[in-house]
Amino acid sequence: MFVHSQRRSRRGVAALLSAGLLGLAGAGAAWSATAGTATAAQGLRTCAVSDLYVSMGRKEGAAGSVYWPIRFTNTSATSCTLRGYPGVSVLDPAHRQIGPAATHSGRPFATVVLAPAHSVSAVIRTTNGPIGGPCLRTGTYLRIYPPASYQAVLVPASWTICSHLFQVGPVNTQGAL
Repeated sequence: MFVHSQRRSRRGVAALLSAGLLGLAGAGAAWSATAGTATAAQGLRTCAVSDLYVSMGRKEGAAGSVYWPIRFTNTSATSCTLRGYPGVSVLDPAHRQIGPAATHSGRPFATVVLAPAHSVSAVIRTTNGPIGGPCLRTGTYLRIYPPASYQAVLVPASWTICSHLFQVGPVNTQGAL
């Protein structure tokens, strides 16, 4: 698993370790999307990049596609919310974008409450090889903008867009595209 965070405090490291243990305990579940509540949250703030530890889950393949969950873990001391789709692009080693940014899957979404030390996921997808078109060169990083954020996180991640298909699903607790 590749990880990157903007800031790590003692509280954040403890939350990260707790979230990691929860993820290991839930291996085999739908990408270990742990205990976020998918209900509307009146009065809670939107999660900022500084509240989140962004990492990649386990890649999986099915029916000619490759799926890879992006995990958002709340490292703050309070609950916050995420709603909608993250922005995702593939970058080369010099941080230049390869191909277009991910398009939205079109799946409906709700506001997700993210409690401290818990995680939710948004899944990216491409084809498993040149099925309906060529593959672009493999990227070294993913540039990820959490929903409602204008600040990105760079996550080391080897990803190849193939067949002109690069989609991202909304943040959710089910690990669905």
